[in-house]
Amino acid sequence: MEKTVSWWDCGEFIACAYKLEVAHQPGAPLFLLIQNIFSNLAFGNAGKIAYWMNIGSAICSGLTVTFLFWTITAIAKKILREDKYALLSNCLQIFGAGIVGAMAFSFSDSFWYSAVESEVYAMSSLCTAVVFWGILKWEARAVEEGSDRWLVFIGFVMGLSIGVHLLNLLAIPAIAMVVYFRKATQVSAKGTLKAFVVGVLILGTVLWGIIQWLVGLAAKVDLVFVNSLGMGFGSGIFFSCALLLGSIVYGLYYSHTKHKYTLNTALLVFCFVLFGYSSYTMVMIRGKANPSLNNNAPDNVFSFLGYLSREQYIREPLLKGPYYDSQVVGVKSKTGYRKDQSAYVPFTQVDKYQFDKETFFPRIYSQDGSHQAYYRSYLNLKEGQQPTFSDNFKFFFNFQLGDMYTRYFLWNFVGRQNDKQGYGTYNDGNWLSGIKTLDNWRLGAKINFPQLKSMIQAETPISFCRCFWG
Repeated sequence: MEKTVSWWDCGEFIACAYKLEVAHQPGAPLFLLIQNIFSNLAFGNAGKIAYWMNIGSAICSGLTVTFLFWTITAIAKKILREDKYALLSNCLQIFGAGIVGAMAFSFSDSFWYSAVESEVYAMSSLCTAVVFWGILKWEARAVEEGSDRWLVFIGFVMGLSIGVHLLNLLAIPAIAMVVYFRKATQVSAKGTLKAFVVGVLILGTVLWGIIQWLVGLAAKVDLVFVNSLGMGFGSGIFFSCALLLGSIVYGLYYSHTKHKYTLNTALLVFCFVLFGYSSYTMVMIRGKANPSLNNNAPDNVFSFLGYLSREQYIREPLLKGPYYDSQVVGVKSKTGYRKDQSAYVPFTQVDKYQFDKETFFPRIYSQDGSHQAYYRSYLNLKEGQQPTFSDNFKFFFNFQLGDMYTRYFLWNFVGRQNDKQGYGTYNDGNWLSGIKTLDNWRLGAKINFPQLKSMIQAETPISFCRCFWG
């Protein structure tokens, strides 16, 4: 375990958790609240605060592996018939599968790296493990009365996970698939695709609808109440919350009295997602207190909305965007609002830039000079030569998938050369199999670097060059 602070976001998270300050957008309030509990185990010794927060991540990581073990054994049991569970050999197979899978994940590069430091990924992995374990619990009891309480439980954990990291939301399409395969009388390709699309729509509803659009709607209502009706700040938010609460209560009452079971369950899940999401009230409460670390100063609904929507980050194009050599031909603006003494004051801010040429699914879009030079080098484009649509996809398949993703995948399940950032060189950041012949064929024969270092120190530049190049 890391004995002190690691060199990246960990220092910020430790400081914010210790003093309950506002971390960088879009925030991790539940993570900070839980880590604050671990900071108290230092009993006032400031030198031990980071250590105890790292223990908090290690505990979350251990629980993640535990839930993964239970998930694997649950899946392994499905492979065997129920009458075979009592056989010792089959029990050993089930537990063996769980142990091998859980340990393989435990010692994988990415998981171990985040498991030992005060970062959000250990707790986020725990949320994901609990959610998938929960859907398998539901799947095993789907025909029993009251089994859908597991879906409500999953909704609550999903809501809690928003206060840690948004990564857990990616489990929603997988959950939709499990529900479909369990409920469908006859599985088909069309039904499978439909279930996946429904899962993606639910993911989008949570990611944008609940996390941002609900707050955006409350902001617009508060704008009307403050600027048009002359009421105090937050009056529109109070009205929006009351309206939302009344709608949920009426919907639950209506669906219960009319025996609309699916609607009732969906509303309960939605309600518990909001319960979990309520950890974000900590952001506005602490933003109002104006602590020393107060990113975006979310002390009102508009700055809070900007905090959630990560307005300060560069917007990366996903489906449509420019090439790296595209020129800006226009700017699209939008109206924002900031809190004044007695009203919200409008101001104009840049929404996005317009370019002279754009493409579908842009992968080579960065305007950074060093990035552009790498694009040209990788794609063998001369200075001034315009990239084409095929160049865009060539970079995607060859570099992003072929080089970067493959390397990252093999880091976790094969081996890693070292902890240095690699930029296409043979000496840093590559994946290693441990098979000397294969690694030498891919990366060339290894140089004895300690011996080379002593050679550099001992020899003159001329004799060193003669030694190195023969």
